[in-house]
Amino acid sequence: MNDAIGRRSVLAGAAGLAATAARPARAQATPGANPVKIGVLTDESGPYRDSGGPGSVFAAQMAVKDFGDTLLGAPIEIVHADTQNKPDVAGSVARAWFDQGVDAITDLPVTPVALSAVQIAKEKNRTVMITAAAVTDFTAKLCSPGLTHWADDTHALTQATAQTVVKSGGKKWFFITVDYTFGRALEQAAKAVIEANGGSFLGSTYFPPGNSDFASQLVQAQSSGADVIGCGSVGNDQVNLIKQAGEFGLTRGGAKRLAAFLVYITDIHALGLPACQGLTFSTGFYWDQLPQARAFGQRFFAERQAMPTKNQASVYLSVLHWLRAAAKAGTRDTVAVGKAMRALPVDYFGHPASVRQDGRVMCDLTLYRTKQPDESHGPWDLYAAAGTLPADQAFLPMAPACASA
Repeated sequence: MNDAIGRRSVLAGAAGLAATAARPARAQATPGANPVKIGVLTDESGPYRDSGGPGSVFAAQMAVKDFGDTLLGAPIEIVHADTQNKPDVAGSVARAWFDQGVDAITDLPVTPVALSAVQIAKEKNRTVMITAAAVTDFTAKLCSPGLTHWADDTHALTQATAQTVVKSGGKKWFFITVDYTFGRALEQAAKAVIEANGGSFLGSTYFPPGNSDFASQLVQAQSSGADVIGCGSVGNDQVNLIKQAGEFGLTRGGAKRLAAFLVYITDIHALGLPACQGLTFSTGFYWDQLPQARAFGQRFFAERQAMPTKNQASVYLSVLHWLRAAAKAGTRDTVAVGKAMRALPVDYFGHPASVRQDGRVMCDLTLYRTKQPDESHGPWDLYAAAGTLPADQAFLPMAPACASA
């Protein structure tokens, strides 16, 4: 166990004991009861495997264990499958699962994959809990009684990061953006925030998913005259972009700043702090932010030898909240459980949070910067807090059409 984890063991252990004490007594399953099934539909073999994948499956299993293994007399099962990041695969799996009695699906990386599952869930009147895909349309346009959005969405991510960077002097922006729905939505949301806060958007360049060489994009960024380079990407694409920006000398001596939006701790850990200097980003979860988060992080680390990402933490929360809501409602009916999910408060690892009527999970976002190497006390001690944006300022107001979802 590294020093950053070890030095907090007493505090986290106490929080862990408190969490254990708060768990419900384990009820025995009723013989013959149809099992409760929750599906983790994730990337098990591609670029989002580390931010989701087996870690998301384990997080869902942790939630079931903490809840008590049974719901309304029925045993709880976690099933999982690999989307291969293909919408048709995700849709096929979701349809088969719902036909086989799966009650809810969670995770759902990348927008097209999540959209496919959302469409099937609406058709089948089942639950989807999106913890990875980030576009605002899930609650702004596609709201339904069975849909909740746990990922920090594109509007919130850009509000927290772009607003803070502009106000701290990063006025002129140029974007390097992945060329699909998420990247373009992120860029447009950031542009609106930048300009609204007195900054200027100088332009952008695009690259295909899975790109390995960012030389041409970095040349354009360097010659753009920008103070800040916005990284409109995620996963391995973003890791490669940040790494090559460092190798290119783009941020050397503070010449330019990098601003990222959907960043996972596994990305920073893989890159190392020297390659990430000058990087700012926002997130609703970091394993070291509060005692409750540290307790969860240590339990996760003991099994996975990695700290949980925001996505994996949200999988845990979404599954546990769904189970608690179903217990409160006394049924697994989608509409009844959806109402209970919106009525119950969410314990967001020590932060108060809630599920809005449109399914948007509301929590404060923290702006972070990567630590200097000499500030870090261990391999996962990577973030330093730089500010907070309250939930009601981070997320879009609820669309009138979704007020009764």
